[in-house]
Amino acid sequence: MKKRKTWILIADGARARIVENDGPGKGIAPALNYEFATSHAPTRDIGTDKPGRRQGGGAHHAVDPKVNWHNFEKSLFAAAMAEVLEKANNENIFDALVLVAPAKTLGELRKKLSPKVKNKITGELGKDLTHIDMNDLGKHLSEVINI
Repeated sequence: MKKRKTWILIADGARARIVENDGPGKGIAPALNYEFATSHAPTRDIGTDKPGRRQGGGAHHAVDPKVNWHNFEKSLFAAAMAEVLEKANNENIFDALVLVAPAKTLGELRKKLSPKVKNKITGELGKDLTHIDMNDLGKHLSEVINI
């Protein structure tokens, strides 16, 4: 009988790591030898140039930016994580998937994941556990997976 490998993506909008579980009583271990991270400056720092100007009725008006760059960067990070999961799924590296992230990040991830990867999701946890030590993760994950 083949063991069932579950990948657990633990992410927020700027950091992520993937751990794995090989079944009940097996605990968790890093699935990859690295963590993912990107730096997200606050929107006020990303869009530091003056807004564009337009002329209307003889007066010049500033044009408000239509993009919240901070959220845009988080969306790009979610897309990058979805790509990692898609590639691993295509290589049959995991059998099941658990997503652990704050609610907004979970929503972004769901939007970016393909139907094939979504079908492997067996649980979700709406918490930010990116700063939790590996030794303490099991306590928090017990809500969604039998470790």
